[in-house]
Amino acid sequence: MRIDRKWLERNIGFDPITTPPPSSAFAVARAAAKSAAPEDLRREMIEFDSESPAGREFLAFSTATGLSRYTDVPWPKGLAPKTGGKPRGGNAPLPRADVLVVTWTVDEGHALSRVLTPGKDSKNDYVPYTHNYATISKKMVARCPARELKRLGTYWTTAIGNKSVVVFKSDSHMSQDGPQLPNIEVWQQIIEETRPALVLTTGTGGGIGKEFEVGDVIVSSVVRFDCISKFKREPFAQAHYASAAAKAKYFRTAQSLFKTNAGQLPKDNTRLPKVIQVGPDALSSCVVTTDFFGFDTSDNHYKLQGLGDLSEMGDAVLGLVSQRMGSSAPRWLAIRNVSDPQIKAEGTLRDQEKVAATIYKGFGRWSSVCSAITCWAAIAAE
Repeated sequence: MRIDRKWLERNIGFDPITTPPPSSAFAVARAAAKSAAPEDLRREMIEFDSESPAGREFLAFSTATGLSRYTDVPWPKGLAPKTGGKPRGGNAPLPRADVLVVTWTVDEGHALSRVLTPGKDSKNDYVPYTHNYATISKKMVARCPARELKRLGTYWTTAIGNKSVVVFKSDSHMSQDGPQLPNIEVWQQIIEETRPALVLTTGTGGGIGKEFEVGDVIVSSVVRFDCISKFKREPFAQAHYASAAAKAKYFRTAQSLFKTNAGQLPKDNTRLPKVIQVGPDALSSCVVTTDFFGFDTSDNHYKLQGLGDLSEMGDAVLGLVSQRMGSSAPRWLAIRNVSDPQIKAEGTLRDQEKVAATIYKGFGRWSSVCSAITCWAAIAAE
């Protein structure tokens, strides 16, 4: 699939270049401006909340739908997620768990919590996590989400089968925290506290190549950095990391469960989303972590083609932390959904950036339902 502005008109109801939404439909005021910078659009994608007043303005302006349309998934017997009681939160360490699941943006959090912690929402219900915030936040720039929210994230617990799970919505981001990259310390801390056998990092990303459609899920046990901007001089700038291959027992089941909410995905999708498993040796099909707001375009502007199947802005930090932990590191997987497929190179690059951000706002939560179900599959197979 290749996205152009006509695609947006058919599937979201407007062209953001000729008919942009009102400023009231933006979480970040700077992102509404004609001159919005890539960093403004990236921050908009992190903070956009489809269930907020700005989100409702966006939904009213568009043909996109909110998670009020979510239909509960018919889980296999004995494997439905079971939401835990209220955790301690605050300055307390995270509880021990068999699996740690981490997601990143507000709408990713909404989707993940609907799927894995039924009855609890990541924004409205999850408890704040502030353990060592005072120390770690000193390394963060003032305007990053964690500093503005005065926490490192929010979380709740759940269980799938006999596996205990901590579901963590991070407010610390590689792309936002600043040059000292304290997100490394956040990862180290939450892994050391939960002591999981498996860590999942999950959420949205940009598909690399025109074979991907909105909602496709990449399950990768290899990640790589493509740092050509903020962190290009760091020793990890082009490094890659691998973990053990995913246990695939329930991936076909996950694909069948996508059907329950597939009606909320783009009408131009030609099939149900797929789960694509990437083994530790398949570097050219991996998840690619950039230090810039990049995405695949038909003219390969950001030179992502051949580097992997999907680009995003943080997962390789988990690989880096795991390498530093050595033999004590848990297994991990990057489970990412395609929220924006390849963008047609039409108009200016700024136009294409707005197209990518608009697709996320239209379908980020619904494509994240697919990756959340895939997280369930990975946990159920443990």
